[in-house]
Amino acid sequence: MANYSILSREESTGATAGRAMKPKSPTATDLLEIHGHRGILRSSENRGTHSVFVQLVAAVSFLLIINIPADAAAVPAVFIFGDSLVDTGNNNYIVSVAKSDFPPYGRDFPGGTATGRFGNGRILPDFIGEIFGVKNLLPPYKDPTLQMQDLLTGVSFGSAGPESVRRNAPQKLHGLGARRIGVVGAAPIGCVPLQRILGGGLLERHCNEELNEAAKLFNSKLSPAISTLNQQLPGAKIVYFDIFTPALSLIQNPAPYGIVEVTRGCCGTGTIELGILCVVPGTCPDATKYLFWDSVHPGEKASRIISDGTFDSASLSTLLG
Repeated sequence: MANYSILSREESTGATAGRAMKPKSPTATDLLEIHGHRGILRSSENRGTHSVFVQLVAAVSFLLIINIPADAAAVPAVFIFGDSLVDTGNNNYIVSVAKSDFPPYGRDFPGGTATGRFGNGRILPDFIGEIFGVKNLLPPYKDPTLQMQDLLTGVSFGSAGPESVRRNAPQKLHGLGARRIGVVGAAPIGCVPLQRILGGGLLERHCNEELNEAAKLFNSKLSPAISTLNQQLPGAKIVYFDIFTPALSLIQNPAPYGIVEVTRGCCGTGTIELGILCVVPGTCPDATKYLFWDSVHPGEKASRIISDGTFDSASLSTLLG
């Protein structure tokens, strides 16, 4: 599935050069500056086709910033950057062909509203906000009706399309006060329905293992990169979050969750439909039986399961402890 790779938590105090300091809080302008063109993680020893696959895997990533005062009892704000998997409606307000603010998108969202989320209901940012106890729906930052309190408690900067997170985002955020950063690896994107058709065979629809291997390679590069950043950024605590394992586990063993279809999406034929193509007739009657909503994005049920598996208590305690 289209997956997202960088997650960060920010505190309002931290240690730098062996002494306590109070870093400045990031402004909205600072946050927008980070949402620039993404640098792609490259493997110096892997070139050619395999390198292209690694670049493709690296090109789907998201950034989560959590701002928390030192004396706070809970996380007060969550900010997310990234692609369509975390776009809660920003593309509604820009000129783009990548939109989902029309039926059948949002049919299981409260009120049956197509909000611009690429799914049938709530998506990953909403569940992440819930896991951290901030709010159950993370609004898009481009929403013109946003109040200041909405911005202060968290929004999604996610946007379907080429906009993304810069390669030096952790360093930039550290300069703004970030001290606890969680890096979320790549998901098994070779198993999304579209890639099953393109690389797994039109009839067989196997997972595209070349892409999955690229995802594994990308994830394997994160550990040494994280170690380096921990050494380079004073006071930083950077933790890896594994999304590949819980997502693949759900794909390979969906029955305990009541999911019966993992090779097709719910909308249309479930093979290539995405965005405007999802308006075709034939959307499945029960999206809870499907892992994917369209040919790329997981449905609401799968998003919750994957979120819970990625941000489990052990991982959270490592980051927050």
